[in-house]
Amino acid sequence: MHVLLFDDPAIRPHLLPFTFTRPVAALRCGILTLAEKWQRRLGAPAVGYLTQPYLQAKFPAGDVSGPALVINGAICPDDLLIKQVLGLRPGQALYCDETLVAAHLADATQVAELVQDGLADARQVAEPVTVISRPWHLFLRNGVEIRRDFALLTQGRTSQPVGDAHTIVYGAENIFIEPGVKIRAAILNAEAGPIYLGKNAVVEEGAVLKGPLALGEGAVVNAGARLRGDNTIGPYCKVGGEIGNSILLGYSNKGHDGYLGNSVIGEWCNLGADTNTSNLKNNYAPVKVWSHAAHRFVDTGQTFCGLLMGDHGKCGINTMFNTGTVVGVGANIFGAGFPRQFIPSFGWGGAAGFETFKLPKVAEVAARVMGRRGLPYDAVEQSIMEAVFQATAGDRPWERG
Repeated sequence: MHVLLFDDPAIRPHLLPFTFTRPVAALRCGILTLAEKWQRRLGAPAVGYLTQPYLQAKFPAGDVSGPALVINGAICPDDLLIKQVLGLRPGQALYCDETLVAAHLADATQVAELVQDGLADARQVAEPVTVISRPWHLFLRNGVEIRRDFALLTQGRTSQPVGDAHTIVYGAENIFIEPGVKIRAAILNAEAGPIYLGKNAVVEEGAVLKGPLALGEGAVVNAGARLRGDNTIGPYCKVGGEIGNSILLGYSNKGHDGYLGNSVIGEWCNLGADTNTSNLKNNYAPVKVWSHAAHRFVDTGQTFCGLLMGDHGKCGINTMFNTGTVVGVGANIFGAGFPRQFIPSFGWGGAAGFETFKLPKVAEVAARVMGRRGLPYDAVEQSIMEAVFQATAGDRPWERG
């Protein structure tokens, strides 16, 4: 049976800028993306995405004919929810209050009607489910999801040994090392939560890693880095300095000193040396952030919230980000002073002002950056960036004269 993960139209706009360039289910929280969690727990050979038309070439739906399990891509599964979803019969739907969680469709082509009108045979979940409906939910939930994913990925398996006489380990039973990992003279402390080191990851000399921590495949922790807990360093990221309760989705670099806290960083981003994020206001008031859905700043209800940066974001050395700064897709920030707390997609500049980072230049940089990792900035990637550029034109006030 097909498994299709759909973007809930009541949720996706609130997860921008990250969902400009990916379906909701492709967001990473814990070790795995939400889609990977469902795929593994359901034992599905693959999952399809029901998302924005301009994203479907990169995130295909696959075969949508015949029966399918249609699942809300914003929901994190657990054992009980999986049991309920697998127990659905054709024509039955599962809800958490008013939120559609999953449905079993005899004909997957009916999914549009399902999302709009629901099914007559609807039932409620046995327990409330975890819904990632705002960007800050990603880092708030990250420690719990690392623990769940760790248990899922390591059950019945044996970790590789640390293999370095100069590395100090605490809570060794909570550490799992995949093949190809290289560790040199580091400190790994998993007493407060598990540490997962993905395939071919590198931990350099003097790095301090505290759990819960997920280090993705091919990721590098530079010498002297301090990872303080509840962190996910996605595949092929490079990190240094101090990081706490943050997620780097993948292929991004924060290679130097500087603090990153309570933040989410998209793919293909680069934070210049000594970039610092504020994650706490001086008056300890709740942090407000820009909402692309509401077109205004909204209250997160959180005391701690740092930087939310969309894919292909860049910033120069010594950049200072104020509490709750939102940076759109393809923005490039540089110069002295604090830039504004909302930097629109394809903004080029800093505290002194912004102009538009034109698409040909964006493509030039993206091709170089992705080429360094052996990946092409191909026609599919270009079409996504073009669609985002057009969709975000209204966010760039300087273009209106």
